[in-house]
Amino acid sequence: MPIVPDDKDWTWVLTRPCPECSFDSATATPATVPGVIENMLPRWRAVLRRPDAVERPDDHTWSPLEYACHARDVFGLFDQRLNLMLDQDDAQFENWDQDQTAIDQDYAGADPAVVSAQLTAEGRQVAESFAGVREQDWGRKGLRSNGSEFTVLTLAQYFLHDVVHHLHDVDG
Repeated sequence: MPIVPDDKDWTWVLTRPCPECSFDSATATPATVPGVIENMLPRWRAVLRRPDAVERPDDHTWSPLEYACHARDVFGLFDQRLNLMLDQDDAQFENWDQDQTAIDQDYAGADPAVVSAQLTAEGRQVAESFAGVREQDWGRKGLRSNGSEFTVLTLAQYFLHDVVHHLHDVDG
């Protein structure tokens, strides 16, 4: 059964802590991203080793496996967006439909062991990219297709909330 698409604008997490996962974007910078990711990767791998990783808790919620697939893809997407912002002035981001991606890539039918390896590789890659960001580049800008503007700093904050929040979603 397909999940109802999430069409909320989550950019509000840039101005106040998330009441669900307690993430406070004010504590995040591009320099803190690598440590946070390194800390969360073993937790994601543990989630994917659970016997119930493929089971949805209800008809409206992704399984831990599906959340892990999403996190893997978020790692890759934000690595691309970060590098685009560093390479181009006023970078433009193509639209990404996370819900269609989940269907097209059959998140529910993925192999947890394969996803674990992919998530680890993508996480390490984006962590390495953020580790290379110079502080003088934190103000470089990028524009999402819906008009939301980010700097490298706010992209790091928004990105970290996404993957931290979903780890919280799966009790990781």
